[in-house]
Amino acid sequence: MSNTPLHPSERWFEDWTVGDVVTGSSSYVMEEERMVSFSEEFDPQDFHIDAEKAKDTIYGGIIASGWHTGSALMRQNTEFLGESSMGAAGIDELRWHQPVRAGDELTLTWTILEKRRSESKPDRGIIRVKQELKNQRGELAMSTIAIMFTKTRSGAS
Repeated sequence: MSNTPLHPSERWFEDWTVGDVVTGSSSYVMEEERMVSFSEEFDPQDFHIDAEKAKDTIYGGIIASGWHTGSALMRQNTEFLGESSMGAAGIDELRWHQPVRAGDELTLTWTILEKRRSESKPDRGIIRVKQELKNQRGELAMSTIAIMFTKTRSGAS
């Protein structure tokens, strides 16, 4: 486990160490009504929006859109960077490992893979992080490799 402070307002670039593994203290529960509502707007495939038709798919029932699952991951990201967050440069890798269903409780874990201070903007650092979203049974639902920007305590000095 990490020596990284757990409170978001205490996490800055200098506090992260390559190899840190930190699991969030909050989780996100997928609710069928929200899953369907999200998918009706953004990913209207039968296995996301129609319970009867979903029974006859390879999933055997309603599953969350992967993009909704990603939104749950992003919501939990705020716990890891808090006020030091400066957004992200993108995602190098994204995988949906298994379907997410109504009632699944998703918890995010970060593993710090790399970190470096920005050469052009020394008030920020760049952290490459493996993000893993697991359900209540510890099964991997989604993973990414993300490039995050975070403020430095020392700024330009």
